[in-house]
Amino acid sequence: MNMVAPKPLRVLVVDGYKREGREEYIRDAGATPSEAYAAELRRIEPSLITDICLPADEGANLPDGAGLASYDGIALTGSSLHIHSPEPAVTRQIELMRAIYRSGTPCFGSCWGIQIGAVAAGGTVALNPNGLEIGFARRIAVNEAGARHPLLAGRPAAFDAPAIHFDSIVAPPADATILASNAMSPIQAAEFRQDGGVFWGVQYHPEFSLRLIATILRRHSKTLIERGLRKDEPAAAAWIADLDALDADPARSDLAWGLGLDEEVLDPVKRVTELRNFLEMRVKPQASVRGRA
Repeated sequence: MNMVAPKPLRVLVVDGYKREGREEYIRDAGATPSEAYAAELRRIEPSLITDICLPADEGANLPDGAGLASYDGIALTGSSLHIHSPEPAVTRQIELMRAIYRSGTPCFGSCWGIQIGAVAAGGTVALNPNGLEIGFARRIAVNEAGARHPLLAGRPAAFDAPAIHFDSIVAPPADATILASNAMSPIQAAEFRQDGGVFWGVQYHPEFSLRLIATILRRHSKTLIERGLRKDEPAAAAWIADLDALDADPARSDLAWGLGLDEEVLDPVKRVTELRNFLEMRVKPQASVRGRA
């Protein structure tokens, strides 16, 4: 009997950055945010096919409703933009997210991604009243809804995760289920429903390696000092150097202890728990329904 091989999963990665932000990423990290995000998804699911779209760019060729519906899943990256700034690079992304909801395609977003998901569904995002959360989101607490939700399956009751954000969701959409929070952000993980679509998102960055965190922190070293998070430039440089060293040698328990990090960040499998859960519990079932897998 001839067996027909399953069609590979197709995921669209939506890059939230403007061109200059992407070029900065290439200079510092060797890839654009969407390229790095897509590579992380393919590490989880090697057969995955990923496409990229750039809605922050004027004149970008964005998929229409049918194009969005042709994907098995959609992932939204972070961004250096502020969603409460009504510039076209922002409003185009909000409109695209509204179209994603209407398409019914499973969608996941990190950081800027969850903010886009919230605003497109009627929520509000503003400058985080609790200040800048940078480097790591500490002591993210999973609530009762989160403990039952497949997005956080495998996460402990409290954990840390890579993070950097100036803004946060200050009013969730009407049809929102908050799954986790911490002292800095009352919405660290959530599900939103709008126009027949379902969005899963996190305010942190499960896709960020220690090396990428160090790269971003190096870019923001002056901000660390201005916000009182590091005393001076040598202190900031030492912290970042420890992150680089721990990335190069994850067995350095002395560095892990000094940085207050455990396997939820250091283990490359545990770190991407939410991405893997999205692929396993939303994207693959959707593809199966469509006869793609």
